Amino acid sequence: MALRAEPPDGGWGWMVVLSAFFQSALVFGVLRSFGVFFVEFVAAFEEPAARVSWIASIGIAVQQFGSPVGSALSTKFGPRPVVMAGGILAALGMLLAAFATSLTHLYLSIGLLSGSGWALTFTPTLACLSRYFSRRRSLATGLALTGVGLSSFAFAPLFQWLLSQYAWRGALLLVSALSLHLVACGALLRPLSLAEDPVVGGPGAQLANLLHHGPFLRYTVALTLINTGYFIPYVHLVAHLRDLDWDPLPAAFLLSVAAISDPVGRVASGWLGDAVPGPVARLLMLWTTLTGVILALYPAAQAPTALVALTVAYGFTSGALTPVAFSVLPELVGTGKIYCGLGLVQMVESIGGLLGAPLSGYLRDVTGTYTASFVVAGAFLLAGSGVLITLPHFFCLSAPTSKPQDPVTEALDTKVPLPREGLGED
Repeated sequence: MALRAEPPDGGWGWMVVLSAFFQSALVFGVLRSFGVFFVEFVAAFEEPAARVSWIASIGIAVQQFGSPVGSALSTKFGPRPVVMAGGILAALGMLLAAFATSLTHLYLSIGLLSGSGWALTFTPTLACLSRYFSRRRSLATGLALTGVGLSSFAFAPLFQWLLSQYAWRGALLLVSALSLHLVACGALLRPLSLAEDPVVGGPGAQLANLLHHGPFLRYTVALTLINTGYFIPYVHLVAHLRDLDWDPLPAAFLLSVAAISDPVGRVASGWLGDAVPGPVARLLMLWTTLTGVILALYPAAQAPTALVALTVAYGFTSGALTPVAFSVLPELVGTGKIYCGLGLVQMVESIGGLLGAPLSGYLRDVTGTYTASFVVAGAFLLAGSGVLITLPHFFCLSAPTSKPQDPVTEALDTKVPLPREGLGED
């Protein structure tokens, strides 16, 4: 384990960024492109849209609800073995899903098993990355999460082509093979020991402190509301276009259009988060508001040109809000509590991930269209933006430090010298 008084802002941290890039592609790139399978599952099992929507929702919810487990295991054993084990579980879930004979089998294989694997990979990797960077944290996070957009651009038409060639069972077998590469991503993670670590205490003390931390709790509520509507286009946009008499391949390709602007938004937002003075939460509120408005406008767009324009805008703004969302948390709780804080946030916001897609599918079954689904999704994001305004220093011109105003961590203002030997000089 490397010993550092402060985050190195580089070095092996760039290898952690590389690992997070491929890991985010193999987790959320797959999830975002899973709407291609949605229509196939509805036809294969002859089930309503609301029930089929539970497959992706359970996977997202388990990934987020199980994040504290991944955080606790990473605190004890380090992120490397935890992420590698998660990669095996994610691949195994997709493998078993190829042999499903009912929706229940898909709930258990993709939703529960693969979701558990994703829980052991995503949060530990992002927390490890946050500990390697301070000044360039937003940019590093933005670069890492561009893997989501780039993989969505590739995976949506790829999955549609696999479905046309091998049907949904064969396609899931190949997705399982892709997911196994998460093991290699975990092997690149190198744990980092910071001077702040002994001061913040163990997982129990950190959890107790966070549960009495008002700004952290309000931020968790905001992300839960945002998460409820965030994934709706990636689950139901293809089905919405099919209702508008689009062919399957062009409908799947429109998801790739969003994926083109997504990485641009992530890198631009990451750069702005480090360059623009003031709290990062203000930038997050801007992107969240714009994303909510775009979602609410989707039902009004009927012409292909308007749908493409909205999708490009949605890809940019939804991608832009992600890196700053992860950069706000260290400003609130400090890097020493980032494993516990990120795991707890992911667990609570899983409520939104669990309910968002089924609620959208239910509205579709009741109304016969996806109009209410997209409007309600946009309303959830706008509500989350309203909560973000209540965070500390939101209207300040100067950027807050990554050390929270908390008695437990005030002692960190004094640098702790580390031995100049071994990995300390690395």
